[in-house]
Amino acid sequence: MIDSPRGPVDQIDLLVVGAGFGGIAMADRLLREGRGRDFLVLEAADEVGGTWRDNTYPGCACDVPTALYSLSRHAHPGWSHSFGRQPEIHSYLVSVADRIGLRERLVTSCEVTAARWDATAGSWIVDTSRGQVRARHLVAATGALSAPSVPRLPGLDSFEGEVFHSARWRHDIPLEGKRVAVVGTGASAVQFVPEIAGTAEHVTVFQRTPGWILPRLDRPISERRKKLYRRLPLLQKLVRGRIYLGRELYVVVFTRAQVLLRFFEWFARFYLFLKVRDRRMRRALTPDFSIGCKRVLLTSHWLPALTRPDVTLVPGAASAVTPGGLVADDGTEHAADVIIFGTGFQPTEPPISKLITGADGRTLAEHWDGSPRAHNGVTVSGFPNLFLLYGPNTNLGHSSIVYMLESQAGHVLRLVDLTERSGGGTIQVRAEVEQAYADRMDRELAHTVWNQGGCSSWYIDSRGRNSLQWPTFTFRYREQVRTVDPGDFVLT
Repeated sequence: MIDSPRGPVDQIDLLVVGAGFGGIAMADRLLREGRGRDFLVLEAADEVGGTWRDNTYPGCACDVPTALYSLSRHAHPGWSHSFGRQPEIHSYLVSVADRIGLRERLVTSCEVTAARWDATAGSWIVDTSRGQVRARHLVAATGALSAPSVPRLPGLDSFEGEVFHSARWRHDIPLEGKRVAVVGTGASAVQFVPEIAGTAEHVTVFQRTPGWILPRLDRPISERRKKLYRRLPLLQKLVRGRIYLGRELYVVVFTRAQVLLRFFEWFARFYLFLKVRDRRMRRALTPDFSIGCKRVLLTSHWLPALTRPDVTLVPGAASAVTPGGLVADDGTEHAADVIIFGTGFQPTEPPISKLITGADGRTLAEHWDGSPRAHNGVTVSGFPNLFLLYGPNTNLGHSSIVYMLESQAGHVLRLVDLTERSGGGTIQVRAEVEQAYADRMDRELAHTVWNQGGCSSWYIDSRGRNSLQWPTFTFRYREQVRTVDPGDFVLT
């Protein structure tokens, strides 16, 4: 039994784990459908927000326009910039949670430690840091970017300075006058390095693989435009629609007309030439794979930061740690007082997969065996009444994941409704349907730039499959999950 805002609960119809964008989208859909009495949302932290609560590093911002990076029924006319900053995105999620009445169904500081299927009772037994609860339906909305990835460098335990990951930024550690070593040059590092350069005495950046850089065409949103959005909500919807359609066109480039990527690559090379005049540094910053194979990095400050006299680019991976610094793969040692890992996350190995045990006694991680698969990215064979948000093959390389999450929330409710119409029992996807869907994803992704671009990326799992990306237009995904074929599922 756990204590909720509505009193002690030992059994619930539907339990949502996670209160980031996915969990809030699911709760919003449930409340709009009039199912407020039947669900709870558990959140391990003390507030909603997910990755936008946890990532507080300097310069943290979104690389999807804010007009599109919001829930469709909860537009925000007050965005300060065309690309939202972390504090205001987190504030937006908090305000939505308050607006929809989520607080009455939210249990914070409640970490899920295990969930196992009880076939006899036809429900999930969920153990948490605040007690145990049973749920007929379990929705895992913990996201793909929740587990920081820290490389196991030899000698890390011997380092005499401070160490942290950018996703768990230590604001209590002053960087003034410190020699800072940054490991990684991905989407987080390109945002925080320009912010700490000039504050730290010196910043040394270890780059294992360069990424393609394009300028982020960010601009402040005027007070006049904000007032127009407040007075004419339709105007903001039209802007959102225009941005959405423009982003969908990128799918053609990434998946069908990859020859057009040469234009983007040429522009990226020209932009690099304009910002970095040193030929040797330009060579070090030029990728040897197709643009789009890895996540394209949108930033207007990264390249200028690397040319500063108090910033050093090490064109190679960090290979070891000494008590006083880091050793590059060429054997050179670089002194450091602070090490910051900007090494991303583990999207193909989500931590919650190790906590959920299905009908056959295996965990979700064991069932996947290093290569996640789920029908529509939502349901998994052998795991009755379990629904994933931001599951396998639902990540995007071109648009807003919020659109996908809202589509999935609607799909979950259709599946729950199907169980109710079938007598209120259980539902699980058939194994052959799940396999056929995974095979289809493999076929559709085979000729995309994510698979054929010549890079090693976090889209590819330990089995060599692209188990992360959605291969085509997002409106096709929404159309696909809008209907449910009962024949695809085992209903008991």
